[in-house]
Amino acid sequence: MQRDTVYALPQAQLVDFAFNESVADVFPDMIRRSVPGYETVIGLLGVIARRYAQPQSRIYDLGCSLGAATLSMASQVRDTDVHFVCVDNSAAMTSRCGQILQRHLRTAQFEVVCDDIQAVALEQASVVVLNFTLQFLKPAERLTMLQKVYAGLRPGGVLVLSEKLAFADTEEQELLTDLHLEFKRANGYSELEISQKRSALEHVLIPDTLEQHIERLHAAGFAQVVQWFQGFNFAALLAVKA
Repeated sequence: MQRDTVYALPQAQLVDFAFNESVADVFPDMIRRSVPGYETVIGLLGVIARRYAQPQSRIYDLGCSLGAATLSMASQVRDTDVHFVCVDNSAAMTSRCGQILQRHLRTAQFEVVCDDIQAVALEQASVVVLNFTLQFLKPAERLTMLQKVYAGLRPGGVLVLSEKLAFADTEEQELLTDLHLEFKRANGYSELEISQKRSALEHVLIPDTLEQHIERLHAAGFAQVVQWFQGFNFAALLAVKA
């Protein structure tokens, strides 16, 4: 695992964060040290997929990055006729993702698509994963994306949505933001790295409150929505299609 030093040196001009080659090179280390509970979420995705994967269905990993969620789910899904579709709009990510999955899965078991997740057709899905992905869409586009997921799911299918949260209560926002920053410091990030990355993400990652997520999921058609994880200001939800 290559160590993340993307923001270790002062940058004269910070540009918006992008999942480019330099980020892809260090992504496993970056997300592990930046997102509290990330490894727990990845591991439990396998358990969820084991429960909800349906025979002769598709599992979509939307915003797949390097395929960690797909590998976790594939390790637990018992039906051999389930097909995994991994989608990301970063060529740097999908190139590496395909190489990683080829080392662990049968070629017929998966496909990797470099495209906008909003442009890809979703069909015969039993599990759809948006793992820290929806937050990078424009807020006005998020409901439409969830409606598309709902339409592509079979009855009894599920969406797993993991996101960074905002909080309506100012004190709660400040407390959980401070704890998240402390988490980054504990994982070896300097104040310069923390500051520069925060600035780079400011206009790219726009979080919603938990209440906004739940309301939007219900508006998309999901009858049952359950929060099953939270680590400081990061959470994961399970939405079930009746």
